[in-house]
Amino acid sequence: MKRTAIALSLAMLLLPTFALAESDDTSGEITAIDKDKGSITLSDGKTYMTPSEFNFDGLKPGVKVVIYYSTNDGKRVIDDLQTQ
Repeated sequence: MKRTAIALSLAMLLLPTFALAESDDTSGEITAIDKDKGSITLSDGKTYMTPSEFNFDGLKPGVKVVIYYSTNDGKRVIDDLQTQ
């Protein structure tokens, strides 16, 4: 019984870590950038939030990108961005 409780406690501690590690990617053309809100919108109509220290240099509407992102609280947050 004690081992089961320890294993369950350990699993509950590690579960959020695994959820954060999952990441998706998408590609498309930038249609809008809002530096004040910290967001980039792609040609598919989806908006991706930027981290607080994000560098917007070289990004403008029309630039093709690949975005790697995680979903946190229903928002797509950019983990990495590469221009094509």
